[in-house]
Amino acid sequence: MIIRSEQWQHIPVLHIVDQSKEQEHIPTVIFFHGFMSAKEHNLHYAYNLAKQGIRVILPDAKLHGARSESNDEFQLQLRFWEIVLTSIKEADVIHQELKAKDLIEDSTSIGVGGTSMGGITTFGCLASYDWIDAASVMMGSPAFTRLAKGQIAYAERAGKELPVTPAEREQLFAALEQVDLSKNPNRLNRRPLFMWHGEQDTLVPFELTNEFYSEIQQDYKDHPERLGWMPEEESGHAVSRPGMLASVDWLAQHLIAR
Repeated sequence: MIIRSEQWQHIPVLHIVDQSKEQEHIPTVIFFHGFMSAKEHNLHYAYNLAKQGIRVILPDAKLHGARSESNDEFQLQLRFWEIVLTSIKEADVIHQELKAKDLIEDSTSIGVGGTSMGGITTFGCLASYDWIDAASVMMGSPAFTRLAKGQIAYAERAGKELPVTPAEREQLFAALEQVDLSKNPNRLNRRPLFMWHGEQDTLVPFELTNEFYSEIQQDYKDHPERLGWMPEEESGHAVSRPGMLASVDWLAQHLIAR
């Protein structure tokens, strides 16, 4: 197994692949980490994917990991959606780099996944790019606009003064609506999607993801095997080992069999 630290344009990434397959055009997954985390913290996902013959690219999100600028948690929270929107744009940069480095060809299957903020990013990528063949989301929400409005309301109830004007809020909501998969579920186009969420999650509301699953079930009625849903009653905002393994196996199954 090769774990290589690389710089793809302005993005620090970890590149993980089985050594015997390093130069092959093999299924590839871009996997995004969570809020206040870093690319190295998802190596267990990458290892379990790579041992099944998949190349994995783990990028650092803006202001995280090797891109950290020593912001505290509140400062990062204020820029949460800026970070997510940047990661969605950078997913396409990584995709173009995969082509430029001759690591994929047009027929190579591509997956995207992530945990928490990375899961939210994954939903935004699905709303943005048709080159994604399968996705796996842990503790994410597709309802960007509702989530953002809830975050702002919660902060204001807590007495926090947000340095955001009404005009800036509306500009943010307009940008989020463009990549809000809950408002544009047809952009899924019945692509394979796995979702894991703990029912006791107090950070990313379980109800929003559960509601989305219920809404899109009809779209998958002819191919129910393409839609995976794994709620865990006793889990909070931390992916269980069974959830992690199920998400990895889902991606491997749908990317390798394609």
